[in-house]
Amino acid sequence: MAVIPPRLSVLTLGARDLPRLRAFYRRLGWEEVPGSDDAWCGFLLGGVLLALYPVGELAAEAAPGGAVPGAGWGGISLACNVDARDHVDAAFAAAVAAGAEAVAEPTDRSWGGRSAYVADPEGNRWELAWAPGARFDARGALTGFGG
Repeated sequence: MAVIPPRLSVLTLGARDLPRLRAFYRRLGWEEVPGSDDAWCGFLLGGVLLALYPVGELAAEAAPGGAVPGAGWGGISLACNVDARDHVDAAFAAAVAAGAEAVAEPTDRSWGGRSAYVADPEGNRWELAWAPGARFDARGALTGFGG
């Protein structure tokens, strides 16, 4: 077994306004894990926990002595892959209806899939994508990609 196992367990977003960000993800219909509140919350997404944590507290842990990042895009995108090409358009419309900012309309991509981009209320970018080689298990966890 590898000393560091090849897995992604938790992705934490440093939130400037955690109650607002929490409400947005709840409007998407995502169910919070037990113990969630306006000081910390999490959403189990197909085997990965999306955690929301106050940005100042996260910076104190992850970047001691460093500056708290500002608003806007930080050069990272998250992705939610859907089961079919036409589901990208529906997911995009649902995200915008829940309060996401439309960043890039659904479009067919040169790599053979289809995707769109939205930003949550704090500017975190989400790609809503269909990839022809993506495979999922019953709980929505990605089990294969490509070929």
